[in-house]
Amino acid sequence: MASEDRFLEDVSPGDVTTGAPIQVTAEAIVTFAREYDPQPFHTDPVAAAASPFGSLIASGWHISALIMRQLIDMKPYGNTPLLGLGLDELRWLQPVRPGDSLTTRREILSVRRSASKPDRGIVKTLTEVSNQHGVKVMTFTVLTQVPARTRG
Repeated sequence: MASEDRFLEDVSPGDVTTGAPIQVTAEAIVTFAREYDPQPFHTDPVAAAASPFGSLIASGWHISALIMRQLIDMKPYGNTPLLGLGLDELRWLQPVRPGDSLTTRREILSVRRSASKPDRGIVKTLTEVSNQHGVKVMTFTVLTQVPARTRG
């Protein structure tokens, strides 16, 4: 977790952060899915057992929300305000099941100052989420607007 404020000039391509493990429970899977993604393989263990997945699985949106919450809690830029500009190439690669422990790795791919607004820039980050077996379950890239300390 970052303790000091960080700006565009403080990050570089190749910088990596890793989040603490996130435990996924059956109760959390069902609670989220009943509200936001009420498909039987997310809400009903009996129906899920008869599905192609063979057991209850988490909604991809649930996992995405958990990863977003972790990012906010980590405060990778301290108290420096951030603005998400977009998310690309979101892939749910493998099912997430009750009892899985997820680890998030974030790597900065590029940093560029805005030509039209030099008081800020855009950071492109790859996020990879793996389970306790090291199997990637989700990947995506995100564009974030980050304030610059200097005007370039």
